[in-house]
Order: sequence, then C-alpha cells, then structure tokens
Amino acid sequence: MIETKKIEFKTKDEFYTLLDRSIAAILKDEPDWLANLCNTTALIWDMMKDINWVGFYLLKEGQLVLGPFQGKPACTRISLGEGVCGTAAERVESIVVEDVHAFSGHIACDSASNSELVVPLAIKGRIIGVIDIDSPEFGRFDSEDKMGFEKIAETILKLVKIPEKY
Repeated sequence: MIETKKIEFKTKDEFYTLLDRSIAAILKDEPDWLANLCNTTALIWDMMKDINWVGFYLLKEGQLVLGPFQGKPACTRISLGEGVCGTAAERVESIVVEDVHAFSGHIACDSASNSELVVPLAIKGRIIGVIDIDSPEFGRFDSEDKMGFEKIAETILKLVKIPEKY
C-alpha cells in the first residue's frame, strides 16, 4: 500500500513534479489499464487540495463514457462538444474554467463545483479520453495546473495501455 497525504508545497511546479513522479511509480509495473487509472485518480484525490471530483472519461463509440473517478456520482455519458469535457475532447485541447456557471453548456454533476480543468488524452491527435478535475473554489485552476496535468497526461499515455476500443 502506498501512503500519501496532502502536502504543502512552495510552488505548484514542485507539487506537480512530485505528483507526476508518484503516478509514474504506481503505473510502471502494472499492466492492467483499469487498475492504473483507478490508482491514478485515487492518488490525485489524496494529494491534491481543494478538489471535489477527479476522474477519467474515455471515448467509446463516439461518446465520452465515465471511467475511474473519485468524488460524487457523475454523468455517465457526454457527447463530444458538450460541456467542458466534451468541448476539450472535441478540440483536443486543455480547458481551464474559472467559473463553471459562466461556461455555456456546462454539465453540473455536482452542484458544489465552481471551477474545472479538463485535459485531453490523445495519441497522435486522436482523442481517447480526458482527465477531469473539479473544485468547489472559483478560479482554483490556472495555467500552471494546466501544464502540470498535461505532463501527467503524457506520463499516463506513456505507461498505460488503454485498449483500442476506447
């Protein structure tokens, strides 16, 4: 069992460096993609402050389908172009939303969420899913968080072999 806790860091870069290394450590010797995504969400949930949901949506048959997550029950399916997740997937680009209530078409799975960060998982421009992180704080995420999670997405894609059907 890996022991983790929320730790105070001097900089976000320091936090994301440790989080990325921790994720790489739990992924490197495990071949099962589902177990790896489950442990990744648990690790982020355990280490990151001021979030109320973190998880994956994986592309399946043209829709994003709920994958491993931590937090309250969530929307099961999201169409491409719909909400923050579907928009990030359709554009194949990360989206930081300081106030989800101002985002046209936002899908409210948890009414306590006020800000959101969605980072696509893409291989050679082909979307396979997204990482979605929500917070009850307005403006919780910024460009440093976006860059930190884009690096984490790279680590995940390098170490996790998600089946072709996703």
